[in-house]
Amino acid sequence: MRVDQHRRPRPLRRPLAVAAAAAAAALLLPASAVSATPPHRPPVAVPDLVASPSVPVRGLDLDALTIPELQQRMDAGQLSAVDLTRAYLARIDTLNPDLGAVLSVNPHALDDAAASDAARQRQQTRGPLEGIPVLLKDNVDTEAMPTTAGSRALLGSEPDDATITRRLREAGAVVLGKANLSEWANFRGAASTSGWSGVGEQTANPYVLDRNPCGSSSGSAAGVAASLAQVAIGTETDGSIVCPAGANGVVGLKPTLGLVSRTGIVPISAEQDTAGPMARHAVDAALVLEVLAGTDDADAATAEIPADLGTDFADLDLDALQGARIGVWTLTPEQSAAVDDQTEAVFAAAVKAVEAAGATAVPVQLAYQDEIGAGETPALLAEFKRDLNAYLAATPGDHPADLAGLIEFNAQDPVELAYFGQELLEQAQAATVPADDPAVRETRDRIRQLARASIDEVLAQGAGPEDDLAAIVGLTNTPAWQTRYEYLDGQADAFVYSTSGPAAVAGYPNVSVPAGFSGPRETLPVGVSFFGGRWTDAALLDIAADFEEQAAAREAPGFLPTVGADPQPDNPEPGT
Repeated sequence: MRVDQHRRPRPLRRPLAVAAAAAAAALLLPASAVSATPPHRPPVAVPDLVASPSVPVRGLDLDALTIPELQQRMDAGQLSAVDLTRAYLARIDTLNPDLGAVLSVNPHALDDAAASDAARQRQQTRGPLEGIPVLLKDNVDTEAMPTTAGSRALLGSEPDDATITRRLREAGAVVLGKANLSEWANFRGAASTSGWSGVGEQTANPYVLDRNPCGSSSGSAAGVAASLAQVAIGTETDGSIVCPAGANGVVGLKPTLGLVSRTGIVPISAEQDTAGPMARHAVDAALVLEVLAGTDDADAATAEIPADLGTDFADLDLDALQGARIGVWTLTPEQSAAVDDQTEAVFAAAVKAVEAAGATAVPVQLAYQDEIGAGETPALLAEFKRDLNAYLAATPGDHPADLAGLIEFNAQDPVELAYFGQELLEQAQAATVPADDPAVRETRDRIRQLARASIDEVLAQGAGPEDDLAAIVGLTNTPAWQTRYEYLDGQADAFVYSTSGPAAVAGYPNVSVPAGFSGPRETLPVGVSFFGGRWTDAALLDIAADFEEQAAAREAPGFLPTVGADPQPDNPEPGT
């Protein structure tokens, strides 16, 4: 049974024509302006888009094509990296003024694509991403491009490539540009608005433009969902890969902490931060992970990767759910009262899809969540001060030297504090760093232990391995809320429910997959998250790919201007 089998039609959805090199701008449906978005979005310069004579991407559905399919076409001479890159640049040129997903474009993207074509012609392809355009979240260091974390304070930053940027280039990927994000990965204001940054302003949700893209990897998710790139890199501390993946209808993997290097990534905390892939297809996310994963002498966490851990993440088992036991993290009565009925129905249908694929669904609850939640923010505040100061000290360029200088910069800047404050920065500055405060270290150790136990204890369901669970599935997100700002509207992000916390604090893998649509007129994507034990990333990708095939829930975005307002809940909790 497919998740969307009994879902009624959504007449407001409209198809988006596929970009085709020089003709793309004429074919695309322009998005309407978002009324809640602050005006004067900075322009993104796009390289010359003069078409090649053959225009080989005409008629191809970029939304549907996977990396393996693109590679087959390029190997056969039916498609070039230059024309693929040109097609994505044309979509950015047309859609980004209203979507705001791309903060800056690599001026050398077409040159890099031409170099990829030359390597292929010499039969010297460099890796599984040869010629594939990728967006990097703008907290990932990229040589010859700004890495700002969305902050105007870092416009003068001059970093080298992050380890993962270098790995992407070495695998043949074309770095298309930098994706917008929630400034400082949503760790700046107590009532922040996800998807807003001082450099890139507001990212919109491509399904409904006055809705929020969620989490700090907002531009990465929205850009991939709108086919502004084949894949993107996001980062997560708690929720900022999986929440925007769910809200924008894409696949997002938060890997096991230590599987992917963090060297050259603007930090919140080395205890929880990790980068990961975002894609329209599970196989594409798996291929990106194959490139990203691996040890890095500059990141001690990667030294813990097991020597026998397989790296063939894209060798997916599409029967992974057959015979598996999957824990279903059920909503409590209080949570069920907060989550709308349509979204609960999407989750129930997703569980039925898991069962239809041959799995046994086992209702579960995860322990220790209140204590984990109480300790997480105090630990992150101290770790942010330690890790951000170290990053700023090591990064060349004209920018504040430390957190104190950053706070002062924001106070003097005409844009940075226009829509919400910097309370988290100020609290972090007032905190003691972990090396000087045993209580902070004890808090981190305790919540990590509890988070791991909350997952491990549920996975081990009986006396023998036959009783164990292969993974736990939970609801990733509730429908995207209307984008609002504390200083303009008196309210900001309106999070209702999330399951990201245990895997984030534990450092365990978590992958969100599109599951259906909810919200007004069923126009807004909802995802489900599969998470499990440490280093089980490959098994989770197998499950995600199997569920993706069974559910077939994703649809391309319609770029609707609005579907009306929703009531906003109290006590928003921004995702980082």
